Amino acid sequence: MLLSVHAGPKDAKSFLRKLVNQRLSKAQLVRKGWEYKKVYSRGKRLHGEGFTLVCLSNETDDSRLGISVHRKIRGAVRRNRIKRIIRESFRLERKQFPEGMDIVFAVRPDFALKNPSEICRAVGNITAGFTCYHNS
Repeated sequence: MLLSVHAGPKDAKSFLRKLVNQRLSKAQLVRKGWEYKKVYSRGKRLHGEGFTLVCLSNETDDSRLGISVHRKIRGAVRRNRIKRIIRESFRLERKQFPEGMDIVFAVRPDFALKNPSEICRAVGNITAGFTCYHNS
């Protein structure tokens, strides 16, 4: 739904409310160094083409995403674009990712996926037989 120049304030408020409900909040991200270390040391690894998912149960119903892009992928612009695409795929297609987990999406230098739908498809392929892995 695009807002026209003549849209009223009520339309604008409902549009903005829908946008806010769709965003990925900070609580849905793995952000601290110690959280990454915990997932890397105790988590289960699922290998895909050019990436690895490291998953560890977080004892809640919601999954959280962390992204690690290898420095061998040259150029900060390219690395940040990869991170944006991965976050967007997580935001749009949560059901493809394991539930109740802290997930670190580790990108290797041979990563070649270009859009969120390709990432969702690749994640769905490697998590198809994945069962919840609880680790204390």
